[in-house]
Amino acid sequence: MNKLKIFSFALLATATVSKAQDIEQARKAIDAEQYEKAKSMLKSIVQAKPANGRAAFLLGNIYLKQNIEDSAKIYFQKGLPGTEAGKLNYIGLGQIELDHNNVSAAQSNFALATKDVKKKDTEEYIAVAKAYMNADKPDYKAALASLEKAKAANPTDANVQLALGDAYYGDKNQNDAYAAYRNAFQTDASLIRAKMQLGVLLKGAKAYTEAVKALNDVATANPNYGPVYRELAETYYYWGNNEPKKYTEYIQKALSYYEKYMTLTDYSLASRMRHADFLILAKDYKALEAEANKMKELDKVNPRILRYLGYSAYENGNTDVAMKSIQDFISNPANKVIARDYMYLGLAKLRKSNNTETKTVDQTLFAAGVADIKKSVEMEITMTNDLSEVGKKFYEQRLFKEAAAIYEIATTNTTSKNYLLDNFYLGNSIYYDNARKDVVKPDPIALQKADAAFGKVIEASPTTQDAYIFRARTNRLLENEANIIKFYEDYLRVVTEKGEEEVTKNKAKFIEAYNNIGASYANTDTAKAREFFNKTLALDPANQYATDSLKQLKK
Repeated sequence: MNKLKIFSFALLATATVSKAQDIEQARKAIDAEQYEKAKSMLKSIVQAKPANGRAAFLLGNIYLKQNIEDSAKIYFQKGLPGTEAGKLNYIGLGQIELDHNNVSAAQSNFALATKDVKKKDTEEYIAVAKAYMNADKPDYKAALASLEKAKAANPTDANVQLALGDAYYGDKNQNDAYAAYRNAFQTDASLIRAKMQLGVLLKGAKAYTEAVKALNDVATANPNYGPVYRELAETYYYWGNNEPKKYTEYIQKALSYYEKYMTLTDYSLASRMRHADFLILAKDYKALEAEANKMKELDKVNPRILRYLGYSAYENGNTDVAMKSIQDFISNPANKVIARDYMYLGLAKLRKSNNTETKTVDQTLFAAGVADIKKSVEMEITMTNDLSEVGKKFYEQRLFKEAAAIYEIATTNTTSKNYLLDNFYLGNSIYYDNARKDVVKPDPIALQKADAAFGKVIEASPTTQDAYIFRARTNRLLENEANIIKFYEDYLRVVTEKGEEEVTKNKAKFIEAYNNIGASYANTDTAKAREFFNKTLALDPANQYATDSLKQLKK
C-alpha cells in the first residue's frame, strides 16, 4: 500500500510538472505570436484539467488579442472557479470592462484578483498592468501604478522589468523603457522580446540604421523568432516614408520581412488580418485584394474581411464593390469601426459622384462622401493626410467648389505636413469658384475663408508671393479697397526683394497689381491713382486699361 501511495504521488507530481511545462510552452508560443498553436495547447489543458484557471486566463487573453470578446469571456468565466490561479480570470473580465469604458467595474475585478496575493507574488500585478495596456484605450499610468506594486514585491523579477519597459514605452518615457528592457534581458536571456524592444526603441527614435542593426542581431541569434521580422518590416516601412528616394526599395524589404514573419507564426485568419493591416500601410493593394480573397475562403462570414475587400476594391478601381463592402461592414453594430473605414467609404462616394465623362458631380452623393470623411477626421485627425491628393484631383478638373470642400477638412489638422499647401489650395479653390463668369454675386462668407487661408500661408511663409496676389484678388471680389491695396503692395515688395530676374518673370502680375492699386485709389487719392497707372504704362505703354483710367481721372 505504501508503495502504491508513493507511486500515485509520483504520477501526480509528474502530471503537475507536465502541465506546468505545457503552460510554459503555450506562453512561449504566445510571445512568438503563434496564437493558433497556443490556443490548441491551452484548450487541451483546459479540457484535461478544468480547474486550471491559468490556462483559461491565457486562452481568454488570446481571444481578446484577436478581438473575439465572446469567446474570451466564456473562458474567463470558465476559469474563475479554478483552484489553480482562477482569480487571474477576474483580470480578463476587467479588461473587457475597460474596453467598454466601465473603469469602476474593471477596478472592482482587479481588486478581486489581487486580494490576498502572497507577499512575493507578481503575476497578478503584471496581468493587471497588461490589461490596462492592452485595453482599447490604454492607460499606461495605471499600468505603471500596478507594476510598482509588483516591483515592490520582487524588484529583480525579469517579467516585471519587461512589463515596466512596455508601460514606459507606451507612456513615451524612452529612457526608463530602455533601462527596464535592458534589465529584463540581463536578468533572463531567454526573454528575447526584451532584447528586440531595445531595437524597437531605436525605431521609435527614427534611428533606423541602428534599429535595423539591433533587430538583425536578434534575428541572427534567434532566426525562428517571428516577431523580430515584423519589427524589421515596420522599421523599413517607416524608414521608406522618411527617405522618399528609397521608398520603393525599403517597402519591398518591409513586405519581404512581413512574409517571413507570416511563415514563422501561422497562416490563420487572425494572422492574415495582421498581414492585411500591414499591406494597407504599405499600400500594396493588389496583394491586399489577394489576401482578402484568401481570408474569405477561410471564413466567409467574418465581417473584417469586408473591410479589406472594400479598401482593396477602392484602390484597384472597383468603386461599387468598395462602397457596398465598407457600408456592410460599418452598418453592423457588432463591428469596431475605425477612422479609415469612414475615410474609404467617403472616398468611394466622392469617386462615384464624379462623372468625368459628363463633367458633372452628383451633389447628393458628394455631400454624403464629405460627411463620411468628416467622421473619419473627427475620429482620427491624421486622416487628413490622405486628403491633399483627393482635393487636387477635383482642383485639376476645375471642380473648385468640390475641391474647396475637401481642402477645408484637410486644413483642420494644423500639424499636417501638407497644412500650408492645403491652405493655399483652399484659398485658390474658393477664389476660382467665385471668379467664374457665371457667378452673379460672389459668396462673401466663402471668400473670407479664402482670405484667412492665404493669411495662414503668409504668416508661416512670408516669401510665398502667390499667396499675396491671390489674397489681393480675393479682397477684390470682397470689394475691400484697403486690403486690395495692402496685399498687392505686399506682393510687389516680396517679388522686388527677390531681384530683377524675378520681377521680369512676373511683369504681367506687376501690371495687374499697379492697375488694381490705381483703381482702388481712384475715388480717394487721385494722385496715387495716377502714380500707379503710370507705373503700368512704364511696363506696357499700350495698356488700354491704364490709358483709359488716366483719361477718366483728368475729367
